[in-house]
Amino acid sequence: MQKLNLPEYSFRLKKERGKQLIFDLIRKKFVVLTPEEWVRQNFIQYLVSEKNYPRNLMAVEKQVKVNGKQRRFDLLVYSRNGQPRLIVEFKAPGVKITQDAFDQVVRYNMALRVDKVIVSNGLQHFACTIDYKKNSFFYLKEIPEYTPSV
Repeated sequence: MQKLNLPEYSFRLKKERGKQLIFDLIRKKFVVLTPEEWVRQNFIQYLVSEKNYPRNLMAVEKQVKVNGKQRRFDLLVYSRNGQPRLIVEFKAPGVKITQDAFDQVVRYNMALRVDKVIVSNGLQHFACTIDYKKNSFFYLKEIPEYTPSV
């Protein structure tokens, strides 16, 4: 898999029925190793190892209802009291991060109302904080550390 703009981590890999699989620590199972999955697994490790996010507060590829339609988010981090706090949208390294990627995450956020949004293709990472009172957002210079309120 492609080298990403993240620290290097070790993963449990295996081949099954001609497909490469990677073990997902959040879902606790092997999943097909696609380029987007490679970004997700590396970014999850980065959040856990470098930014101190608890794995037990993370959810991967869960469904959320947006405008009456079922959608699936890539990664959601909850606060300790169960409130959604951070949503992450992953793209494969070859996929350029565009306004469409942000629009997708913002649509999911309409139902979740998280405080922070991240979009990453493994090479570029964009993070922002949402201010609901001012109905605005601003970009962060780096991926935020975990704090109990996040």
